[in-house]
Amino acid sequence: MADKVKTIGVLTSGGDAPGMNAAIRSVVRTAIARGLKVKGIRRGYAGLLKEEIEDLNSRSVSETIQRGGTILYTARCEEFRYLEGQQKGADICRKHGIDGIVVIGGDGSFNGACKLANLGINTIGLPGTIDLDIACTDYTIGFDTAVNTAMQAIDKIRDTSTSHERCSIIEVMGRSAGYIALWCGVANGAENILLPERYTGNEQELIDQIVEGRKRGKKHHLIINAEGVGHSTSMARRIEVATGIETRATILGYMQRGGSPTAIDRYYASIMGAKAVDLLCEGKSNRVVGYRGGEFVDFDINEALTMKKDIPPYEYEVAKILAK
Repeated sequence: MADKVKTIGVLTSGGDAPGMNAAIRSVVRTAIARGLKVKGIRRGYAGLLKEEIEDLNSRSVSETIQRGGTILYTARCEEFRYLEGQQKGADICRKHGIDGIVVIGGDGSFNGACKLANLGINTIGLPGTIDLDIACTDYTIGFDTAVNTAMQAIDKIRDTSTSHERCSIIEVMGRSAGYIALWCGVANGAENILLPERYTGNEQELIDQIVEGRKRGKKHHLIINAEGVGHSTSMARRIEVATGIETRATILGYMQRGGSPTAIDRYYASIMGAKAVDLLCEGKSNRVVGYRGGEFVDFDINEALTMKKDIPPYEYEVAKILAK
């Protein structure tokens, strides 16, 4: 089937995520094993429009699977939101002989992939985002590493919070999705978990719980706050005034995007990268690779983008029970 696609391009777009390099490595080596050529596109769609394109071989991706970030770099690209930029990107692909592209990124990146597919460039998306917010898949590249990075940092903060009998608010990433906060809240034994999908804004209820906990003999109080709720520093000041308990806010920020990927992120990203190449070899396009029910599957990108995802109600209820 290699006559359908002869040269594959690969790019990373949007926020970086640990495991992206494992996916790139897998795309390159699987494509070469299938008799295809591979070109790396630097800095996402922005680099495509600037023709930042290079030939890749097996040695190009040696010693990369253990590295965080993305060796191809990543960037946002406003120009690619518009038809003129999309058409230019498709024309550049044809100029360089690229007839198939693997796009590693999130929903915004998949929108761009869909546009390229509509313009005749066979395109496959891989879910690369630490937020776990792509509805068609139970797993996204980078989430496992990010949540473990946050968990380890929170453990350290909890030690000092306990020593000083403080209330600690720790803000983790997740603008519109609270999965990192939920997982860390359970894994770190937090008393409260604030999720953008569930938080009502009732700060007084939070304050009452802190006061009640202190009356029951609790020596510290841990609150995991998702980025989408935010305002951790001002929230800490208000809680301290209202309760008289020393309260500190810590924003973990971009450290969650970095670091050597876990075994799960290396393994799953590798299998997804290989599947993306095989889908292109089968002549397929406008697909996104996912992981559901223990299997690696694929969906039409348009269908995937319309799917909705929410915090599992049972898991959220369990998190509240365990916090008591």
